[in-house]
Amino acid sequence: MAHEIYMALTQITLAHYLVAAALLFCLGLACVIGRHSAIGILIGMEIMLNAANLNLIAFNRFCDRTALLPGQVFALMVIILAACEAVLALAIIINLYKNFGTIDVDRAARLKE
Repeated sequence: MAHEIYMALTQITLAHYLVAAALLFCLGLACVIGRHSAIGILIGMEIMLNAANLNLIAFNRFCDRTALLPGQVFALMVIILAACEAVLALAIIINLYKNFGTIDVDRAARLKE
């Protein structure tokens, strides 16, 4: 009896992954919208990309039984793209701080005018 209850509680379905990815995406979107610092915006974008990766892996695991590893390959491409985006964003942030003395994107936009 206890084994059946344990097995029922530990079975994770596609819906669990999709809910977790949706929560991650919403947290990342709130971070992008609510933050004024460039670092916070970058972190929010990374969280949103990780939510997309979670969806790719979950759909590959539960829906596509014929393909070998396309979900993992796409997720790896997204991780590589996120690393490139982080490098470029950090270069922009360093340049923003060097020119304006702040990483507050709203303040830097006002200083530009």
